[in-house]
Amino acid sequence: MRIGVVKESEQETRVAIVPSSMRKLIKAGFEVVVESGAGLASSHDDQAYV
Repeated sequence: MRIGVVKESEQETRVAIVPSSMRKLIKAGFEVVVESGAGLASSHDDQAYV
């Protein structure tokens, strides 16, 4: 199953999945795709999702 995380609106500072949760989902067998910049407002840069 594939999970997609998109960048939220400019007013939103939360992100749907934080990097630690993403790693757990991947270990459980999910494929996770994160849009560039999705976590910036939550202080998670793109490298945190690699």
